[in-house]
Amino acid sequence: MDIVAIIFFFAAIVLAFLRKNNIGILAMFIGVIAVRVFGLSDSDLIGGISVSLFTTLVGITLLFSIVTKTGALDLLARKIVALAGKRVWLLPILIAVTGFVITAIGPGGVPVLAIIPPLAVSIARRTGYNPLMMALIGITGMLPGRFSPITPEGSIIISAVEAGGYEGVTNAVIMLNTGITSIIICLILFFVFKGYKVKAPEQIEGTGSVEKFNKKQLASLGGIVLMLILIIFFDVNIGMAAFSVSAILLIMRVADDNECIKAMPWNTIIMVLCVGALLNIVDEMGGISMMTDALASIMNSTTAAPLMGLSAGLLSLVSSALSVVYPTMMPMCIDLAAQVSAHPVALMSAVAAGGALAGYSPMSTGGALIMGALGNEMEEEFTKEYQNKVFMQLLIIAVVTLVILIDCAALFYNPIANLLS
Repeated sequence: MDIVAIIFFFAAIVLAFLRKNNIGILAMFIGVIAVRVFGLSDSDLIGGISVSLFTTLVGITLLFSIVTKTGALDLLARKIVALAGKRVWLLPILIAVTGFVITAIGPGGVPVLAIIPPLAVSIARRTGYNPLMMALIGITGMLPGRFSPITPEGSIIISAVEAGGYEGVTNAVIMLNTGITSIIICLILFFVFKGYKVKAPEQIEGTGSVEKFNKKQLASLGGIVLMLILIIFFDVNIGMAAFSVSAILLIMRVADDNECIKAMPWNTIIMVLCVGALLNIVDEMGGISMMTDALASIMNSTTAAPLMGLSAGLLSLVSSALSVVYPTMMPMCIDLAAQVSAHPVALMSAVAAGGALAGYSPMSTGGALIMGALGNEMEEEFTKEYQNKVFMQLLIIAVVTLVILIDCAALFYNPIANLLS
């Protein structure tokens, strides 16, 4: 049944690709067949639709639809582009560094995922860079920042280390390992998407010639800051925080609610949620466990770190890295390292990176928010065909980055951990 479930999942993707239909709608159709084959009910399929992801996607895309309608995001992108001037090669670096810094100073990955993709896409459209490339580089730059000691992810690692009685350096080594991995992935993305071919536009505004933000634009940007404050200091769910801020902005008449709701990428929201429901059935029938168990059975001192990273990535496809993958797998690293004679911090680094990199998948928060940003910013160009193409690209990139992680974990995670901790 586990193999049959995986076949059903890929059948939905192949059918959507061949027929050029929304993958989410076909995933639900395949899901209706699958639950009957497996002796499940429609309630099992419906139960796989993530309410949490729905809340996050709708809340975030509504908020950034408001910000976009005011012109604030476009103006912010223009100011950043003007700051770089003719040195457009600086922009991918700037977006990656911005993602790292904002993440590392406390919010962690999830709140910042709401900010970086829309900003990256807006900058890309003004300079000729591929919008998907810029969004991916932005969230890849966030990777090492997620494991700063003051982020939620960093706190989980500290708790796991304390519970296991390990006394070596952890967060700094994990940030270094994931940081090197992040740089490698960013460089590969830059060359694969031919970012080196982009030249500075002939007419680039200077910082002095770009107009100032008006009151509505400042209010919408302030809304993003308010959302972060609600998430970080008041422990409000990210989707609920985005909804709350959106309500405040709409009450203030910052933008028209009908226009903002119509501009939201509903096709993308349907796609992500419905494919996630089918993937949940695959998980229930043991498809994900089958792959994870197969990996665990071949672990030794050399393969432990790469395979732990891959296992974390697979688990992250069907669950939250922050609430499931890290709390579950981080404590395992200390005992497992002792069994296979590997360094525990190397295994933790691999779990940290694997859980985050799987987020590129369009069924995960990172990939879903990238698609949402593209849909918000590229309303007319984000056709059904382009949307399906991006869905497949993100799926492939998620797999490829996990392969890169396997290579990085095998090459330098253990040596760096042995050297520094």
